[in-house]
Amino acid sequence: MKSHLAIARKAFPIILANASAPLLGLADTAAIGHMGGAQEIGAIALGALVFSFLYWGFGFLRMGTTGYVAQAYGADHHDEVRNIGLRYGVIAIAVGTIFILLQQVILPISLYLLDTSDSIKQLVADYFYVRIWGAPATLCTYALLGILIGLGETKKLLALQLLLNGLNITLNIIFVVFLGFGVQGIALGTVLAEWFSFLVGTWMVWRILNRLSPKAKKAVAWKTLFEKSQFAQMMQTNGNIMIRTLALLFGFAWFTNRGASFGDGILAANHILLQFVSLSAFFLDGYAYVVEMMVGKNLGARNQIAFRTELKMANELAAVTALILALLFFFGGDWAIRGLTTDETVRSFASDYLPFACLYILVSFYAFQLDGVFIGATLSKEMCNASIFSVFTFLAFSTLLSWHFGNKGLWIAFIIYVSVRGLSLYYYMPRIRRLFTKH
Repeated sequence: MKSHLAIARKAFPIILANASAPLLGLADTAAIGHMGGAQEIGAIALGALVFSFLYWGFGFLRMGTTGYVAQAYGADHHDEVRNIGLRYGVIAIAVGTIFILLQQVILPISLYLLDTSDSIKQLVADYFYVRIWGAPATLCTYALLGILIGLGETKKLLALQLLLNGLNITLNIIFVVFLGFGVQGIALGTVLAEWFSFLVGTWMVWRILNRLSPKAKKAVAWKTLFEKSQFAQMMQTNGNIMIRTLALLFGFAWFTNRGASFGDGILAANHILLQFVSLSAFFLDGYAYVVEMMVGKNLGARNQIAFRTELKMANELAAVTALILALLFFFGGDWAIRGLTTDETVRSFASDYLPFACLYILVSFYAFQLDGVFIGATLSKEMCNASIFSVFTFLAFSTLLSWHFGNKGLWIAFIIYVSVRGLSLYYYMPRIRRLFTKH
Protein backbone atom coordinates (compact mmCIF):
# COMPACT_ATOMS: atom_id res chain seq x y z
CA MET A 1 0.00 0.00 0.00
CA LYS A 2 2.58 2.56 1.20
CA SER A 3 1.07 5.75 -0.20
CA HIS A 4 -1.48 8.28 1.01
CA LEU A 5 -3.51 7.81 -2.16
CA ALA A 6 -3.62 4.01 -1.80
CA ILE A 7 -4.84 4.32 1.78
CA ALA A 8 -7.47 6.87 0.78
CA ARG A 9 -8.67 4.54 -2.00
CA LYS A 10 -9.14 1.78 0.55
CA ALA A 11 -10.92 4.08 3.01
CA PHE A 12 -13.27 5.81 0.56
CA PRO A 13 -15.53 2.77 -0.13
CA ILE A 14 -15.88 2.24 3.63
CA ILE A 15 -16.86 5.88 4.11
CA LEU A 16 -19.51 5.55 1.37
CA ALA A 17 -20.75 2.28 2.90
CA ASN A 18 -21.08 3.92 6.32
CA ALA A 19 -22.83 6.92 4.83
CA SER A 20 -25.48 4.70 3.22
CA ALA A 21 -26.77 3.58 6.63
CA PRO A 22 -28.54 6.85 7.58
CA LEU A 23 -30.34 6.83 4.22
CA LEU A 24 -32.05 3.60 5.25
CA GLY A 25 -33.39 5.19 8.42
CA LEU A 26 -34.63 8.20 6.47
CA ALA A 27 -36.33 5.97 3.90
CA ASP A 28 -38.04 3.89 6.60
CA THR A 29 -39.30 7.05 8.30
CA ALA A 30 -40.52 8.52 5.02
CA ALA A 31 -42.31 5.32 3.98
CA ILE A 32 -44.13 4.81 7.28
CA GLY A 33 -44.65 8.56 7.69
CA HIS A 34 -46.68 8.78 4.51
CA MET A 35 -48.83 5.76 5.39
CA GLY A 36 -49.06 5.98 9.17
CA GLY A 37 -48.92 8.52 11.95
CA ALA A 38 -46.73 9.51 14.85
CA GLN A 39 -47.30 6.20 16.64
CA GLU A 40 -46.01 4.16 13.69
CA ILE A 41 -42.95 6.39 13.35
CA GLY A 42 -42.29 6.11 17.07
CA ALA A 43 -42.68 2.34 16.96
CA ILE A 44 -40.14 2.02 14.13
CA ALA A 45 -37.67 4.21 16.04
CA LEU A 46 -38.05 2.22 19.26
CA GLY A 47 -38.05 -1.13 17.47
CA ALA A 48 -34.81 -0.24 15.70
CA LEU A 49 -33.39 0.85 19.07
CA VAL A 50 -34.19 -2.56 20.58
CA PHE A 51 -32.28 -4.33 17.80
CA SER A 52 -29.39 -1.86 18.01
CA PHE A 53 -28.91 -2.77 21.67
CA LEU A 54 -29.49 -6.45 20.90
CA TYR A 55 -26.77 -6.53 18.24
CA TRP A 56 -24.44 -3.88 19.69
CA GLY A 57 -22.59 -6.15 22.07
CA PHE A 58 -21.83 -8.61 19.26
CA GLY A 59 -19.72 -6.17 17.29
CA PHE A 60 -16.81 -8.55 17.98
CA LEU A 61 -18.20 -10.68 15.15
CA ARG A 62 -16.95 -7.93 12.83
CA MET A 63 -13.94 -6.58 14.74
CA GLY A 64 -12.53 -9.90 15.92
CA THR A 65 -12.88 -11.41 12.46
CA THR A 66 -11.01 -8.50 10.86
CA GLY A 67 -7.95 -8.77 13.10
CA TYR A 68 -7.56 -12.53 12.88
CA VAL A 69 -8.22 -12.64 9.12
CA ALA A 70 -5.76 -9.81 8.38
CA GLN A 71 -3.03 -11.55 10.37
CA ALA A 72 -3.62 -14.91 8.68
CA TYR A 73 -3.74 -13.20 5.28
CA GLY A 74 -0.49 -11.36 5.94
CA ALA A 75 1.16 -14.65 6.88
CA ASP A 76 -0.22 -16.32 3.69
CA HIS A 77 -2.25 -18.77 5.78
CA HIS A 78 -5.24 -18.76 3.43
CA ASP A 79 -6.78 -21.94 4.81
CA GLU A 80 -6.80 -20.33 8.25
CA VAL A 81 -8.66 -17.33 6.79
CA ARG A 82 -11.46 -19.69 5.82
CA ASN A 83 -11.39 -21.42 9.20
CA ILE A 84 -11.63 -18.06 11.03
CA GLY A 85 -14.64 -17.12 8.92
CA LEU A 86 -16.30 -20.47 9.63
CA ARG A 87 -15.66 -20.18 13.38
CA TYR A 88 -17.22 -16.76 13.58
CA GLY A 89 -20.04 -17.83 11.25
CA VAL A 90 -20.96 -20.74 13.50
CA ILE A 91 -20.95 -18.43 16.54
CA ALA A 92 -23.12 -15.89 14.69
CA ILE A 93 -25.68 -18.51 13.64
CA ALA A 94 -25.77 -19.92 17.18
CA VAL A 95 -26.30 -16.50 18.78
CA GLY A 96 -28.90 -15.50 16.18
CA THR A 97 -30.78 -18.77 16.72
CA ILE A 98 -30.73 -18.21 20.49
CA PHE A 99 -32.24 -14.76 19.93
CA ILE A 100 -35.07 -16.35 17.94
CA LEU A 101 -35.68 -19.02 20.57
CA LEU A 102 -35.69 -16.42 23.37
CA GLN A 103 -37.87 -13.87 21.57
CA GLN A 104 -40.69 -14.38 24.08
CA VAL A 105 -38.24 -13.37 26.82
CA ILE A 106 -36.38 -10.59 25.03
CA LEU A 107 -39.43 -8.61 23.93
CA PRO A 108 -41.18 -8.32 27.33
CA ILE A 109 -37.95 -7.12 28.93
CA SER A 110 -37.45 -4.60 26.12
CA LEU A 111 -41.02 -3.32 26.37
CA TYR A 112 -40.69 -2.97 30.13
CA LEU A 113 -37.66 -0.72 29.65
CA LEU A 114 -39.38 1.45 27.02
CA ASP A 115 -41.16 4.43 28.50
CA THR A 116 -44.01 4.77 25.99
CA SER A 117 -47.73 4.12 25.52
CA ASP A 118 -49.32 0.67 25.30
CA SER A 119 -50.44 1.29 21.72
CA ILE A 120 -46.88 2.03 20.59
CA LYS A 121 -45.61 -0.98 22.55
CA GLN A 122 -48.02 -3.17 20.58
CA LEU A 123 -46.64 -1.78 17.32
CA VAL A 124 -43.09 -2.39 18.55
CA ALA A 125 -44.10 -6.00 19.25
CA ASP A 126 -45.50 -6.36 15.71
CA TYR A 127 -42.19 -5.08 14.34
CA PHE A 128 -40.03 -7.18 16.67
CA TYR A 129 -41.70 -10.54 16.03
CA VAL A 130 -41.04 -10.22 12.30
CA ARG A 131 -37.56 -8.71 12.33
CA ILE A 132 -36.13 -11.15 14.91
CA TRP A 133 -36.06 -13.83 12.18
CA GLY A 134 -33.23 -11.96 10.49
CA ALA A 135 -30.91 -12.23 13.51
CA PRO A 136 -28.73 -15.13 12.24
CA ALA A 137 -28.27 -13.44 8.85
CA THR A 138 -27.44 -10.06 10.39
CA LEU A 139 -24.84 -11.46 12.77
CA CYS A 140 -23.29 -13.64 10.05
CA THR A 141 -23.04 -10.58 7.81
CA TYR A 142 -21.02 -8.88 10.58
CA ALA A 143 -18.47 -11.68 10.23
CA LEU A 144 -18.52 -11.45 6.43
CA LEU A 145 -17.83 -7.72 6.58
CA GLY A 146 -14.95 -8.44 8.96
CA ILE A 147 -13.46 -10.89 6.46
CA LEU A 148 -13.75 -8.38 3.60
CA ILE A 149 -12.06 -5.66 5.64
CA GLY A 150 -9.34 -8.03 6.82
CA LEU A 151 -8.58 -8.96 3.22
CA GLY A 152 -8.62 -5.32 2.11
CA GLU A 153 -11.62 -5.92 -0.17
CA THR A 154 -13.26 -2.60 0.66
CA LYS A 155 -14.91 -2.19 -2.75
CA LYS A 156 -16.74 -5.48 -2.27
CA LEU A 157 -17.69 -4.33 1.25
CA LEU A 158 -19.23 -1.21 -0.32
CA ALA A 159 -21.10 -3.32 -2.86
CA LEU A 160 -22.49 -5.58 -0.13
CA GLN A 161 -23.57 -2.66 2.06
CA LEU A 162 -25.23 -0.87 -0.87
CA LEU A 163 -27.01 -4.10 -1.78
CA LEU A 164 -28.23 -4.54 1.81
CA ASN A 165 -29.43 -0.96 2.28
CA GLY A 166 -30.66 -0.48 -1.29
CA LEU A 167 -32.71 -3.70 -1.28
CA ASN A 168 -34.00 -2.87 2.19
CA ILE A 169 -35.22 0.55 1.06
CA THR A 170 -36.85 -0.91 -2.07
CA LEU A 171 -38.66 -3.70 -0.21
CA ASN A 172 -39.82 -1.35 2.53
CA ILE A 173 -41.37 0.98 -0.02
CA ILE A 174 -43.10 -1.96 -1.76
CA PHE A 175 -44.42 -3.51 1.45
CA VAL A 176 -45.47 -0.27 3.13
CA VAL A 177 -46.42 2.20 0.40
CA PHE A 178 -47.88 -0.20 -2.17
CA LEU A 179 -49.07 -3.14 -0.07
CA GLY A 180 -49.91 -1.28 3.15
CA PHE A 181 -48.23 -3.71 5.56
CA GLY A 182 -47.34 -0.95 8.03
CA VAL A 183 -44.61 -1.52 10.62
CA GLN A 184 -44.59 -5.24 9.84
CA GLY A 185 -43.76 -4.34 6.23
CA ILE A 186 -40.71 -2.39 7.39
CA ALA A 187 -39.57 -5.37 9.44
CA LEU A 188 -40.26 -7.87 6.63
CA GLY A 189 -38.30 -5.79 4.13
CA THR A 190 -35.37 -5.66 6.52
CA VAL A 191 -35.42 -9.43 7.16
CA LEU A 192 -35.53 -10.34 3.46
CA ALA A 193 -32.74 -7.88 2.67
CA GLU A 194 -30.62 -9.27 5.52
CA TRP A 195 -30.96 -12.88 4.36
CA PHE A 196 -30.37 -12.08 0.69
CA SER A 197 -27.30 -9.97 1.51
CA PHE A 198 -25.97 -12.74 3.75
CA LEU A 199 -26.21 -15.23 0.86
CA VAL A 200 -24.57 -12.84 -1.60
CA GLY A 201 -21.85 -11.96 0.94
CA THR A 202 -21.11 -15.66 1.53
CA TRP A 203 -20.79 -16.18 -2.22
CA MET A 204 -18.45 -13.15 -2.49
CA VAL A 205 -16.16 -14.35 0.30
CA TRP A 206 -16.07 -17.93 -0.95
CA ARG A 207 -15.01 -16.76 -4.42
CA ILE A 208 -12.24 -14.63 -2.92
CA LEU A 209 -10.93 -17.56 -0.85
CA ASN A 210 -11.00 -19.86 -3.87
CA ARG A 211 -9.00 -17.29 -5.82
CA LEU A 212 -6.44 -16.94 -3.02
CA SER A 213 -5.80 -20.64 -2.74
CA PRO A 214 -7.24 -23.74 -4.43
CA LYS A 215 -6.85 -25.45 -1.06
CA ALA A 216 -9.80 -23.43 0.17
CA LYS A 217 -12.02 -25.75 -1.86
CA LYS A 218 -11.13 -28.83 0.14
CA ALA A 219 -13.50 -30.30 2.72
CA VAL A 220 -13.68 -28.54 6.06
CA ALA A 221 -11.89 -30.33 8.90
CA TRP A 222 -14.65 -29.76 11.46
CA LYS A 223 -12.81 -31.66 14.20
CA THR A 224 -9.90 -29.21 14.15
CA LEU A 225 -11.98 -26.13 13.32
CA PHE A 226 -12.74 -25.54 16.99
CA GLU A 227 -9.38 -26.63 18.37
CA LYS A 228 -9.51 -25.92 22.10
CA SER A 229 -6.66 -23.42 22.52
CA GLN A 230 -7.53 -21.39 19.41
CA PHE A 231 -11.22 -21.29 20.30
CA ALA A 232 -10.47 -20.25 23.89
CA GLN A 233 -8.23 -17.43 22.66
CA MET A 234 -10.88 -16.29 20.20
CA MET A 235 -13.60 -16.25 22.87
CA GLN A 236 -11.36 -14.30 25.24
CA THR A 237 -10.77 -11.74 22.50
CA ASN A 238 -14.49 -11.55 21.80
CA GLY A 239 -15.34 -11.08 25.47
CA ASN A 240 -12.90 -8.22 25.85
CA ILE A 241 -14.23 -6.51 22.72
CA MET A 242 -17.79 -6.90 24.01
CA ILE A 243 -16.89 -5.26 27.34
CA ARG A 244 -15.04 -2.48 25.48
CA THR A 245 -18.08 -1.86 23.27
CA LEU A 246 -20.48 -1.76 26.21
CA ALA A 247 -18.15 0.66 28.02
CA LEU A 248 -18.23 3.02 25.04
CA LEU A 249 -22.01 2.72 24.86
CA PHE A 250 -22.24 3.55 28.55
CA GLY A 251 -20.06 6.63 28.03
CA PHE A 252 -22.39 8.05 25.38
CA ALA A 253 -25.45 7.11 27.41
CA TRP A 254 -23.97 8.90 30.43
CA PHE A 255 -23.36 12.02 28.33
CA THR A 256 -26.97 12.02 27.11
CA ASN A 257 -28.43 11.38 30.54
CA ARG A 258 -26.24 14.02 32.19
CA GLY A 259 -27.23 16.55 29.55
CA ALA A 260 -30.91 15.78 30.16
CA SER A 261 -30.52 16.98 33.74
CA PHE A 262 -29.96 20.53 32.42
CA GLY A 263 -33.37 20.70 30.73
CA ASP A 264 -35.15 19.68 27.54
CA GLY A 265 -33.60 22.49 25.49
CA ILE A 266 -30.02 21.45 26.25
CA LEU A 267 -30.91 17.77 25.82
CA ALA A 268 -32.21 18.51 22.31
CA ALA A 269 -29.19 20.72 21.52
CA ASN A 270 -26.75 18.03 22.61
CA HIS A 271 -28.63 15.49 20.48
CA ILE A 272 -28.23 17.67 17.40
CA LEU A 273 -24.53 18.18 18.05
CA LEU A 274 -24.08 14.44 18.53
CA GLN A 275 -25.43 13.99 14.99
CA PHE A 276 -22.46 16.04 13.79
CA VAL A 277 -20.16 13.82 15.85
CA SER A 278 -21.78 10.68 14.39
CA LEU A 279 -21.52 11.99 10.84
CA SER A 280 -17.82 12.68 11.37
CA ALA A 281 -17.37 9.15 12.69
CA PHE A 282 -18.49 7.78 9.30
CA PHE A 283 -15.40 9.39 7.76
CA LEU A 284 -12.93 8.65 10.54
CA ASP A 285 -14.08 5.03 10.78
CA GLY A 286 -13.05 4.58 7.15
CA TYR A 287 -9.40 5.18 8.00
CA ALA A 288 -9.65 3.14 11.21
CA TYR A 289 -10.97 0.12 9.27
CA VAL A 290 -8.06 0.37 6.84
CA VAL A 291 -5.66 0.54 9.80
CA GLU A 292 -7.18 -2.69 11.15
CA MET A 293 -6.42 -4.42 7.88
CA MET A 294 -2.92 -2.93 7.49
CA VAL A 295 -1.82 -3.70 11.03
CA GLY A 296 -3.10 -7.26 10.93
CA LYS A 297 -1.55 -7.93 7.52
CA ASN A 298 1.83 -6.42 8.46
CA LEU A 299 1.81 -8.26 11.77
CA GLY A 300 1.13 -11.55 10.00
CA ALA A 301 3.98 -10.82 7.59
CA ARG A 302 6.21 -9.57 10.46
CA ASN A 303 6.84 -6.37 8.48
CA GLN A 304 7.45 -3.72 11.13
CA ILE A 305 8.76 -1.14 8.66
CA ALA A 306 5.56 -1.27 6.62
CA PHE A 307 3.54 -1.11 9.84
CA ARG A 308 5.21 2.13 10.94
CA THR A 309 5.13 3.73 7.50
CA GLU A 310 1.51 2.92 6.69
CA LEU A 311 0.24 3.79 10.17
CA LYS A 312 1.97 7.18 9.99
CA MET A 313 0.36 7.95 6.63
CA ALA A 314 -3.06 6.76 7.77
CA ASN A 315 -2.80 8.92 10.90
CA GLU A 316 -1.88 11.93 8.77
CA LEU A 317 -4.90 11.40 6.50
CA ALA A 318 -7.22 10.92 9.47
CA ALA A 319 -5.87 14.05 11.19
CA VAL A 320 -6.36 16.20 8.07
CA THR A 321 -9.87 14.78 7.61
CA ALA A 322 -10.75 15.49 11.25
CA LEU A 323 -9.47 19.07 10.87
CA ILE A 324 -11.52 19.63 7.71
CA LEU A 325 -14.66 18.19 9.34
CA ALA A 326 -14.17 20.32 12.46
CA LEU A 327 -13.76 23.48 10.36
CA LEU A 328 -16.78 22.65 8.20
CA PHE A 329 -19.00 22.26 11.24
CA PHE A 330 -17.48 25.30 12.95
CA PHE A 331 -18.28 27.59 10.03
CA GLY A 332 -21.36 25.79 8.69
CA GLY A 333 -22.80 24.31 11.87
CA ASP A 334 -25.22 27.15 12.56
CA TRP A 335 -26.73 26.69 9.11
CA ALA A 336 -27.08 22.94 9.73
CA ILE A 337 -28.64 23.56 13.15
CA ARG A 338 -31.26 25.84 11.61
CA GLY A 339 -32.09 23.10 9.13
CA LEU A 340 -32.55 20.52 11.88
CA THR A 341 -34.78 22.47 14.28
CA THR A 342 -37.12 25.45 14.25
CA ASP A 343 -37.03 25.85 18.03
CA GLU A 344 -35.13 29.08 18.71
CA THR A 345 -34.14 28.01 22.22
CA VAL A 346 -32.63 24.76 20.96
CA ARG A 347 -30.91 26.63 18.12
CA SER A 348 -29.36 29.04 20.60
CA PHE A 349 -28.09 26.28 22.92
CA ALA A 350 -26.72 24.23 20.03
CA SER A 351 -24.92 27.24 18.61
CA ASP A 352 -23.37 28.01 22.01
CA TYR A 353 -21.93 24.52 22.41
CA LEU A 354 -21.02 23.99 18.73
CA PRO A 355 -17.31 24.88 19.24
CA PHE A 356 -17.00 22.10 21.83
CA ALA A 357 -18.47 19.55 19.40
CA CYS A 358 -15.98 20.72 16.75
CA LEU A 359 -13.09 20.32 19.17
CA TYR A 360 -14.33 16.82 20.04
CA ILE A 361 -14.33 15.90 16.34
CA LEU A 362 -10.82 17.29 15.90
CA VAL A 363 -9.23 15.29 18.72
CA SER A 364 -11.30 12.11 18.31
CA PHE A 365 -9.41 10.80 15.27
CA TYR A 366 -6.53 9.44 17.36
CA ALA A 367 -8.79 7.20 19.43
CA PHE A 368 -10.34 5.87 16.19
CA GLN A 369 -6.92 5.16 14.72
CA LEU A 370 -5.57 3.36 17.78
CA ASP A 371 -8.77 1.34 18.03
CA GLY A 372 -7.93 0.16 14.52
CA VAL A 373 -4.37 -0.71 15.56
CA PHE A 374 -5.45 -2.86 18.50
CA ILE A 375 -8.30 -4.53 16.61
CA GLY A 376 -5.86 -5.45 13.83
CA ALA A 377 -3.41 -6.82 16.40
CA THR A 378 -6.24 -8.61 18.31
CA LEU A 379 -4.97 -7.13 21.59
CA SER A 380 -8.45 -6.92 23.00
CA LYS A 381 -7.51 -6.90 26.69
CA GLU A 382 -5.65 -3.63 26.23
CA MET A 383 -8.65 -2.14 24.40
CA CYS A 384 -10.94 -3.26 27.19
CA ASN A 385 -8.68 -1.78 29.89
CA ALA A 386 -8.34 1.52 28.04
CA SER A 387 -12.12 1.82 27.54
CA ILE A 388 -12.91 1.11 31.18
CA PHE A 389 -10.23 3.57 32.38
CA SER A 390 -11.47 6.30 30.04
CA VAL A 391 -15.10 5.79 31.09
CA PHE A 392 -14.24 6.14 34.78
CA THR A 393 -12.19 9.23 33.93
CA PHE A 394 -15.19 10.64 32.11
CA LEU A 395 -17.51 9.92 35.04
CA ALA A 396 -15.19 11.77 37.41
CA PHE A 397 -14.58 14.80 35.19
CA SER A 398 -18.19 15.09 34.02
CA THR A 399 -19.48 15.05 37.59
CA LEU A 400 -16.97 17.65 38.74
CA LEU A 401 -17.02 19.97 35.72
CA SER A 402 -20.77 19.86 35.04
CA TRP A 403 -21.38 20.67 38.71
CA HIS A 404 -19.43 23.91 38.32
CA PHE A 405 -19.91 24.78 34.63
CA GLY A 406 -23.12 23.03 33.60
CA ASN A 407 -23.38 21.69 30.06
CA LYS A 408 -20.17 23.45 29.07
CA GLY A 409 -18.35 21.42 31.71
CA LEU A 410 -20.03 18.26 30.40
CA TRP A 411 -18.70 18.92 26.89
CA ILE A 412 -15.21 19.62 28.24
CA ALA A 413 -15.35 16.28 30.10
CA PHE A 414 -16.53 14.61 26.87
CA ILE A 415 -13.49 15.99 25.04
CA ILE A 416 -11.24 14.77 27.86
CA TYR A 417 -12.94 11.38 27.59
CA VAL A 418 -12.12 10.82 23.92
CA SER A 419 -8.60 12.19 24.44
CA VAL A 420 -7.98 9.77 27.34
CA ARG A 421 -9.26 6.92 25.14
CA GLY A 422 -6.50 7.68 22.67
CA LEU A 423 -3.79 8.30 25.27
CA SER A 424 -4.58 5.18 27.26
CA LEU A 425 -4.32 3.07 24.09
CA TYR A 426 -1.05 4.79 23.22
CA TYR A 427 0.26 3.64 26.61
CA TYR A 428 0.00 0.07 25.33
CA MET A 429 1.68 0.71 21.95
CA PRO A 430 5.02 -0.90 23.02
CA ARG A 431 3.12 -4.21 23.22
CA ILE A 432 2.17 -3.86 19.55
CA ARG A 433 5.81 -3.35 18.59
CA ARG A 434 6.92 -6.36 20.63
CA LEU A 435 4.53 -8.56 18.65
CA PHE A 436 6.68 -8.10 15.55
CA THR A 437 9.62 -9.80 17.28
CA LYS A 438 7.64 -12.89 18.28
CA HIS A 439 7.73 -16.02 16.15
